[in-house]
Amino acid sequence: MFTGIVEELGEVVAVDNLGDASRFRLRGPVVTEDAQHGDSIAVNGVCLTVVEAADGEFTADVMAETLNRSSLGALAAGSRVNLERPMALGGRLGGHLVQGHVDGTGTIVDRTPAEHWEIVKIALPAALSRYVVEKGSITVDGVSLTVVEAGDDFFTISLIPTTLALTTLGIKKAGDPVNLEVDVLAKYVERLLGRGSGDLKDLDELKEMDR
Repeated sequence: MFTGIVEELGEVVAVDNLGDASRFRLRGPVVTEDAQHGDSIAVNGVCLTVVEAADGEFTADVMAETLNRSSLGALAAGSRVNLERPMALGGRLGGHLVQGHVDGTGTIVDRTPAEHWEIVKIALPAALSRYVVEKGSITVDGVSLTVVEAGDDFFTISLIPTTLALTTLGIKKAGDPVNLEVDVLAKYVERLLGRGSGDLKDLDELKEMDR
């Protein structure tokens, strides 16, 4: 489990294409200072398992499912990436609950700079738009953000100078893809409400049978 508070702006060192998978080698001295084989590290919001870690770098295998659902397949040597270690139990929850399980990708539509912040508009798949609400939380490339405006096929976010300076969102441009993870609580509520109505119907049918 992550919080969406990026710890480090890392870099892709190498990508080995393995047919239906890829092996990434990434540089991140902060996130690897205590990393061991089997640990998790979020890369642009995607939870990856550490295969090896040494000298400020780590490797991770990325399967076809992840490559198909995220923008990691577009990364190459030299690409900058957002890195975050899992949340430690008992620590502060600075962002919101993030699983590192990407729901899909969006596309940056445009950027509107202001004096002290920047508004970014992002197009998203229609299937995800129902989980995005004004003032709600969303994870963009692993960064926990608050939604400013929620449309049918887009949403906007407001980026402060710290986010612009310390994450890849400061260098992304219009047309670039981004990984999106919606609030998992919204998905659970939708699922439970759908089943809940059915449960109530079944209960009514049982009552009728008892009469």
